[in-house]
Amino acid sequence: MKLGVLMNNDHDEIHNKIIAEIAELINSKNLEPGDKLPSERMLSEKFGVSRGLVRESINRLEFYGLLKSIPQSGTFVADMGIIAMNGMVKDILELTVPDFKSLVETRILLELKIVKLASLRRTEADLINIKNALEAYEEKIINGEKAVQEDLLFHLTIAKACGNSMLNAFMLKITPEIITNFRAYHVCGDDLTVSAINEHRVIYEAIKAKDTTKAREALKVHFKTLYQYCYNVE
Repeated sequence: MKLGVLMNNDHDEIHNKIIAEIAELINSKNLEPGDKLPSERMLSEKFGVSRGLVRESINRLEFYGLLKSIPQSGTFVADMGIIAMNGMVKDILELTVPDFKSLVETRILLELKIVKLASLRRTEADLINIKNALEAYEEKIINGEKAVQEDLLFHLTIAKACGNSMLNAFMLKITPEIITNFRAYHVCGDDLTVSAINEHRVIYEAIKAKDTTKAREALKVHFKTLYQYCYNVE
C-alpha cells in the first residue's frame, strides 16, 4: 500500500497510516516481543514514504513503549503482548490533537512538578545551562527582540535538570506546538518585559539554593498570565 505524497495538513494522518501499517506488519509476520522489524529503509520503500516519516512514526511508538530502537542494531518489538500492543495502537490512532488551552494547562502542571525536582536534583552543570539560557533570554529582551523561543528554552533546561526523563520528554513533546501557537492565541502578548526577566532570575536563584517552595511560588508568579488564560482568574 502506497501512502502517497505528504501534504502539510496531512502530516498527522500520514503518521497514523504508517503506525497502522507497522502494527499490521507485526501481526502478519507473527512477530513476538524482542523480534526485529525491517530496517527504516525497507519500511520507507514498502510504505512509499520518506525514511524521516518512518523514523518519526517509530519514535512515536517508542514514546508509548511499543517499540524499542537500539543504536547500530535496529528496531525491535517491545516486551509486551501483541494483543496489548494492538489495543494501544488503536488508542494512539484515536488520539485527537489537543487544543492549545489543554497544552498550556499541561505545561503548568508539568512545570510545577519539574521545578520542584530540579531544585532537589540540579547539578552544577545544570545550573550553568539554566543560567546560559537565562542570559540568552535577557539579551533578546534588552535588545527589544522577540524572545518566545529563548523563554521556552529556559524552561526546557530546567526540565532537563529535574532528572526525570519522562517529564523531560513530555515537555519536549508539547513545546513545539506551544511555540507555534503562542502568538496566534496572544497568551503572553507580543512583549515580554523586564519583569519577566526578574521572574526568571528568581526561579533560577531558588533552584540554585535548592529551595523547592520558593521555586514553585516563583513559577506560579511567572505563570500568572497562563493561569488567567486557562482558568479565567485574576
